[in-house]
Amino acid sequence: MSKSTESARPKPFPVVIFTVITLVVLVATVLLFLLVKRRDAASSVAPANQPPAAVKVEVSRAPAPGPAPEGMVWIPGGTFWMGCETCDMPDALPMHPVTIDGYWIDKSPVTNAEFQKFVKETGYRTVAEKRPDPKDYPGVPEESLVPGCSVFSPPDHDVPLDNHLQWWRYVPGANWMHPEGPKSSIKGKENHPVVHIAWEDAAAYAKWAGKRLPTEAEYEFAARGGLDRKLYAWGDELKPNGKWAANIWQGNFPVQNTAEDGFIRTSPVSAFPANGFGLYDMGGNVWQWCSDWYRPDYYETISGSNLIKIRPDPMTASIQWSPASLRKSFAGARSCAATNIASDTLSAVAARALPIAAPLI
Repeated sequence: MSKSTESARPKPFPVVIFTVITLVVLVATVLLFLLVKRRDAASSVAPANQPPAAVKVEVSRAPAPGPAPEGMVWIPGGTFWMGCETCDMPDALPMHPVTIDGYWIDKSPVTNAEFQKFVKETGYRTVAEKRPDPKDYPGVPEESLVPGCSVFSPPDHDVPLDNHLQWWRYVPGANWMHPEGPKSSIKGKENHPVVHIAWEDAAAYAKWAGKRLPTEAEYEFAARGGLDRKLYAWGDELKPNGKWAANIWQGNFPVQNTAEDGFIRTSPVSAFPANGFGLYDMGGNVWQWCSDWYRPDYYETISGSNLIKIRPDPMTASIQWSPASLRKSFAGARSCAATNIASDTLSAVAARALPIAAPLI
């Protein structure tokens, strides 16, 4: 994703004392100008390593509005720095301060057992269980338009990492009940996160549960667990005290997962320690849906704002926009709630969901 650029070479200057003195003065003037501009800019786009005094990073002390709904945790809201400067993710830049109100959120992603209850009561069929609409896939032979989903299928040799189709394969018959294809099942995985869930599936589940999907900001604030600008949901160290803190890839991606953390694919939702807010799987295991539409330059677009304040509509909270096709991707599920109404956060890393039937890398 990074781009290499060739730096311009400085032009040679005559070795004349007057020219050198003039150059020094010019350089000093330019540096002073840039410092002044940077100081002025700090009031609108705060550098991540030194937030302005006007932005106080904090977790609110607001009490929960009542008893916790079953399986949910109260997130009191507060102000935090959203984004990441050291993740090599252009769409997570620039970092920017965000203030959000309190909300409830599920302790863990929606499990197979929970989604199965929803299906049993409603008769709902997921996108992966339906024949794709030819209008959505112009040029694709009709015989190829069969129900199914993409399944993580590791190659047997090293491949370039610039084409995800090298390790994702469309498998007819793959869906939430058959994560790896028709011959697989979720038996014994009732407490694993449900996968092969499209955005509309997640929204349907949330509505049935009397909840909604969280915004990306709500998800990230909850994922940080009260920490400030840390690399992971549990801090800056990948393996605190030498132990894996989440179900992620170990080994040579995408060829071999050594499963040092104990899991080749998904894991039970409470297999790893909870974060500072008592939430499980806020990083790792599966990617998760949020309510926002995705747009890669969104952070850059809003970077002129001093402080973004989010007071979400209890049922529809949306900040970002993106092509609708990204909402046809597949992931797992979680639930979140606004101050006085339960809400639902389904599946993995907010606003960056793709087909998942394997641990995150």
